[in-house]
Amino acid sequence: MKSYRKELWFNTTSRREFINITPQVQQCLDESGIAEGLLLCNAMHITASVFINDNEAGLHQDFEAWLEKLAPEKPYSQYRHNGAEDNADAHLKRTVMGREVVAAVTEGQLDFGPWEQIFYGEFDGKRKKRVLVKIIGE
Repeated sequence: MKSYRKELWFNTTSRREFINITPQVQQCLDESGIAEGLLLCNAMHITASVFINDNEAGLHQDFEAWLEKLAPEKPYSQYRHNGAEDNADAHLKRTVMGREVVAAVTEGQLDFGPWEQIFYGEFDGKRKKRVLVKIIGE
């Protein structure tokens, strides 16, 4: 069995952003030489997420609006976590959207259903953060 590990780095220009990282993840899979196995992709920061869904701008706007209703950024004073930081909402949003995805690898490709793509969700951006890609298989 082979193993592959790579870190992808992101530095968003806004506090919240969704980025389709499927091409970068597929590039990792290509580099790994693994044709059959499992791929783990996870955010290495507690205010960011990795998830699978449709690459549709309206849906991403819906995510943003829904998450803001669940855990509004302001007023900052509504959260006990906020003191030295102002990112309690980002921690909550990450929890809802999830930390990682696991995808099957078949014949060297991500074994996805129709429309599925991998996204990096940033909820407290404007700084450099990383995503881990770990692939095991043959």
